[in-house]
Amino acid sequence: MYLLELGGENEAFALQEAASAAADVRPIAPGLALANAVSPERVRGLAYTHRASDLVGRTDADPESAQALLEAASLDSDREGTIAVRATDVHGSTGVSTERVERALGRVLVDRGFSVDLDEPDHVLRATFSEGRVPTVDDGRGDRVSVCALGWLAAESVRDFGTRAPTDKPFFQPGSMDPLLARAIANVAGARPKATILDPMCGTGGVLVEAGLVGADVIGTDAQWKMTNGACENLEHFLEVDAPSPAGVERGSWAVGRGDATRLPLADDAVDGVVFDAPYGRQSKIDSHRLEDLVAGALSEARRVASRAVVVADRSWASEAREAGWELEASFERRVHRSLTRYVLVLSGDEA
Repeated sequence: MYLLELGGENEAFALQEAASAAADVRPIAPGLALANAVSPERVRGLAYTHRASDLVGRTDADPESAQALLEAASLDSDREGTIAVRATDVHGSTGVSTERVERALGRVLVDRGFSVDLDEPDHVLRATFSEGRVPTVDDGRGDRVSVCALGWLAAESVRDFGTRAPTDKPFFQPGSMDPLLARAIANVAGARPKATILDPMCGTGGVLVEAGLVGADVIGTDAQWKMTNGACENLEHFLEVDAPSPAGVERGSWAVGRGDATRLPLADDAVDGVVFDAPYGRQSKIDSHRLEDLVAGALSEARRVASRAVVVADRSWASEAREAGWELEASFERRVHRSLTRYVLVLSGDEA
């Protein structure tokens, strides 16, 4: 069993992304979830899960209960080397003194024969405290809980997204998606080594960059030469590097060309997942009827070439997605600012 430490403002969306790297994900408290299994390599590439730890146990959210849990735990006899304890109070919700917790649990481990190294430990024991309503994958809230969970750190996500801020890329256009969201929707769409991800409205290529950095091969099209040329510039800059990506995998290959999202030059079921950021009505130069035809056509073509898709837009295109043959797996709303809310639709097709 593994403990996941979530991040981001929308925990339901974080749970959706976490499921791309873990099995049977279920929330237990604000910012915390459990999973039956995880892929450490894929956890490194998550945007809204910060850490995965091999669960020792969970108890009430107070230092005394945490200490009693660790004292009673059966610790791995083969966990050799030095240790350190890191405690976190999620959102400051419990008010526990994390320093006090770290000292108390450290003493327990020393008494059990471990050596402490606070700077470069071989193993880290995570102690996470959280109190509040349990988040759910449908954006609802369950019962109020107070939880402390202990676990040995197994994997951490690589927090390098600031190095790919839209304005710092070789090619930039206003309205470009931030790399955190781009990584998350790429993961939800199925980006991983040996998978192929398509963005038929690729713009500056931000989603393709993030999908490629977690090992997926990526294909992009856009109706404007300016965008395809700029996307090529960004993809070449970030993916054609002779070194493993920060996520610890080989970067994926890429191909970008000018094309029509409603008439893709691809065979049926040619890709594993489709992602696109639909034109926003008030910001787009496309009139409303043409926009509806474009998105409906893109949804239909996406269904032809893949069995999974993630669509981002300034409105919900759920009815159009269903008409195109998609099942709505999940839907999220992400407020950008007062006049813009992003809708994220997770779509799945009938494998039969």
